[in-house]
Amino acid sequence: MGEFGRVLTAMITPFKIDGSVNYDVAAELAEHLANNGTDTLVVCGTTGESPTLSWDEEYQLFVEVLQTVAGKAKVIAGCGSNSTKEAIAATQKAAKIGVHGSLQVVPYYNKPPQAGLYQHFQAIAQACPDLPLLLYNIPGRTGQNLSPETVARLAEINNIVGIKEASGNLDQASEIRRLTPKEFHIYAGDDSLTLPLLAIGAKGVVSVASHLVGNQLQQMIQAFSAGKIEVASEIHLQLFPLFKALFLTTNPIPVKQALKLQGWEVGSTRLPLCEAESEVSHKLEAVLEKLGLI
Repeated sequence: MGEFGRVLTAMITPFKIDGSVNYDVAAELAEHLANNGTDTLVVCGTTGESPTLSWDEEYQLFVEVLQTVAGKAKVIAGCGSNSTKEAIAATQKAAKIGVHGSLQVVPYYNKPPQAGLYQHFQAIAQACPDLPLLLYNIPGRTGQNLSPETVARLAEINNIVGIKEASGNLDQASEIRRLTPKEFHIYAGDDSLTLPLLAIGAKGVVSVASHLVGNQLQQMIQAFSAGKIEVASEIHLQLFPLFKALFLTTNPIPVKQALKLQGWEVGSTRLPLCEAESEVSHKLEAVLEKLGLI
């Protein structure tokens, strides 16, 4: 259950000039990603601006992307919420249209203790027993860390198949790997930490940079898996400036700007996110030019 591959793209959500979701561009981008290194598309996660999308918009994005990439890539639906009841309802609805899995973020703002976190994810898993769930730990945004011990307990639940670990803490990732069975998949939540996490047994990455360099990320991971460590390191170091540039300011502001520089009509971000400042845009453009991406 829950084989999602190595490169999972945390897909952006394109908007029209009037601020509505541009489903046509979303479908076009999804197909492009599926043809360029992406194994699985993660729709309506942080990079997809889920906090400012309505449930109806999210559901329609699941439908559009799923239809577009059928047979080419899998689709994980971002259905997390800080309300367990809402997360269950959204996940059940997404499961009915045939998504391949769901991303479940640590509840934000209400800062539940570890016992509450366990019960939250357990309840969602029990409500959707046939749908693989990927935990999502990103304490910098949620205000609460999902401890390795709690992850290990959750890994015992059949359909909780892995975690997007975005704490930025290599020791925490190592402890999760130590405490969980090898069948439990760890995915880097930061592009720059993909290679280091592969070294301790991670499966791959839930990536932002794969919007631009999906094929190169596949090459890096495959090289590492084949024991070609120097090749993997060379790719990592070549792409490292891009990894950092995409987080010069709050994600997904830089990646949307990068896509616009490539000619994609992805629109702006929704408030309270805003356009990239000129300094960020210039730095990003310089990195893209050096890598031959524009």
